[in-house]
Amino acid sequence: MFNLFQNIHIDWLGKRKIFIAISIFIMIAGLVSALGRQYTEGGTDAFNLGVDFKGGTVVTAKFRQIPTYDEIRTALNSVGVDDPVIQSSTDKPDEILIKIPLIENGTSTGAEGEAPVAAQVQGGRNTVKQALNHFGTEAEGEATLATAPDTAYKIIGTDSVGAIAGSQLRNQAVTATLLGLVGILLFIAFRYDWTYAAGAVLAVFHDVLMVLSFFSIFQWEVNLTVIAAILTIVGFSVNDSIVIFDRVRENSAVNRTDSIFKITNDSINQTLSRTVITAGLVILSVLSLVLFGGEVLRSFSLALLVGLTLGTYSTIAIASPIAIWWQSKIGAAKAKMGQTAAGGEKLASASRRSVTRRPVTR
Repeated sequence: MFNLFQNIHIDWLGKRKIFIAISIFIMIAGLVSALGRQYTEGGTDAFNLGVDFKGGTVVTAKFRQIPTYDEIRTALNSVGVDDPVIQSSTDKPDEILIKIPLIENGTSTGAEGEAPVAAQVQGGRNTVKQALNHFGTEAEGEATLATAPDTAYKIIGTDSVGAIAGSQLRNQAVTATLLGLVGILLFIAFRYDWTYAAGAVLAVFHDVLMVLSFFSIFQWEVNLTVIAAILTIVGFSVNDSIVIFDRVRENSAVNRTDSIFKITNDSINQTLSRTVITAGLVILSVLSLVLFGGEVLRSFSLALLVGLTLGTYSTIAIASPIAIWWQSKIGAAKAKMGQTAAGGEKLASASRRSVTRRPVTR
């Protein structure tokens, strides 16, 4: 087997406090960012939610000559639409569906201060029209592309759509994720030891919180593809942890006289080549998506890049130290119980005083 590192001896557990401090700092920065943005008057939301979570306006446009998606997206960006969703029609190749966030018209408000649906739809239509005018004029009214040869497009439909990821769907996704983590916890506890299971699951929570921290700090858009990326990160992180835990189990059976700290350090170093090769190739692939995948895959690829990098880091810096910490606590508790039991036996023996028999006079 190809091995990048030969006879490497790095004291990973000796640096665990530094690693944990780095993780705590990033998570606190993310928490401060989320709370600060959410509760600052006039500030932005904690996360930059995309159309999938907030709903929006769908505009169907028919083109004489369809521009590229990048050209349409650039035109929309120029009029202030930062996260449009552009799709082609399944049965009509000359039509494009453009979904943008809800835009208030600014002239009328509803009972709770929100613009009515009709005003929002009209505002979205006007915004899309302003952007599409970069490609030519619209065939307005009863005119069509066939009857108005000087026009470039025609808006043939406008509608308001709700959030795809509604509250019910989000709750189901959270429930499914938690049930999956419970399943992982039970499997690792049965196959290895429950202390390892606790380390792996806490490392997964660490990875998810770290990704959310980056998305809050840098205000990257959160859409359904980010949720898919987070679920991918969960599986990747657990797989990496199990590889190290399996090597720890093998070394524990062979080196019974070594301490658990030494066995774990040796196990991490022995699997380091596999970790670097596997994670490195995946991260390079994701990096190419970040650089060349375009705006459509930007949020997905950024979530994967941050999550996979931190998942590899947490396998060494978070999962293993937590498992060792739990084992040391359990070992100390068992030793204390043993000392208490031994002390009780001595106390009972000391309380049994010898009795001198006296002769009985009859």
